[in-house]
Amino acid sequence: MNMLDKVLEYLNTGRGEEMTEEMCRCSSEQTQLAMKQTAELNNRYHTPDEVIRMMSEITGEELDDKFRLFPPFYTDFGRNIHIGRNVFINSGCHFQDQGGVYIGDDVLIGHNVILATIDHDLDPFDRHNHYAPIHIGNRVWIGSGAVITKGVTIGDGAVIAAGAVVTKDVEENTVVGGVPAKLLKKIDLQER
Repeated sequence: MNMLDKVLEYLNTGRGEEMTEEMCRCSSEQTQLAMKQTAELNNRYHTPDEVIRMMSEITGEELDDKFRLFPPFYTDFGRNIHIGRNVFINSGCHFQDQGGVYIGDDVLIGHNVILATIDHDLDPFDRHNHYAPIHIGNRVWIGSGAVITKGVTIGDGAVIAAGAVVTKDVEENTVVGGVPAKLLKKIDLQER
């Protein structure tokens, strides 16, 4: 197992203790690489195919030909983002992905959405990082300016209203909104 895989395995455990010196160095190198890659993505025009290639390099996973992203896009790590098929990410999104971001198929993500997989303890003497993944189901629509916090799972077909701050899991086929986000309604699906 290479060092990046060891760092990812560590991050995906959710532990907040200190990493080894070698893991810290690898994590720092990955962060610098993500900053370089996103700067290249964000600072000039790219065709849709070039954007797919560049995002595949950032995530380390091959994205499908229906993936679309409107830059700018920001990530602090890159290699812990996992994107399904036919996903659209609008401009200005920030993925703090060290804890893991998992996006299902047919997902729409609006302008300036923040996915934050890290937080810190309230105890000022214990403020190391705490990691937990964000899981976004299939056919989810996240409105502009929404914030999704660590450990949240969004069920299939859910809608996150613009500006919502989601701190708890969201049931499938529901609409949530507000700060903090609360259930607004269930989506009535007609038989198809």
